Amino acid sequence: MEKKKSLIHSFGYAIRGILTALKKERNLKIHVVIMLLVILAGIYFKISVTDWIICIILFGFVISLEMVNTAIETTVDIAMPEFNEKAKIAKDVSAGAVLISAITSAIIGLMIFIPKIIMNFL
Repeated sequence: MEKKKSLIHSFGYAIRGILTALKKERNLKIHVVIMLLVILAGIYFKISVTDWIICIILFGFVISLEMVNTAIETTVDIAMPEFNEKAKIAKDVSAGAVLISAITSAIIGLMIFIPKIIMNFL
């Protein structure tokens, strides 16, 4: 019985983490808005199951990485409240990882949607 309680608590902590990140992180809110716009575009253009799978993987990739970045930045801020060059590197690199994932996702999204936009509007 103890393991079930522990598992339930783990899910609760994870959900609380997601909600906290959504409330406090501007960039995460931006990613979620973009995700919702892509979902609407996917519905409108009736993208294939394969395209949906790709989009869902990319949503999870970018949003998860943004949350990891938030965790790293928060941890670094706690550990190094004063400026520290190595702390700055850790924060900059984690932010760069999010940027790379967002750019990669945008390129893939354009590869999926540009042909559909061209076919529908030309």
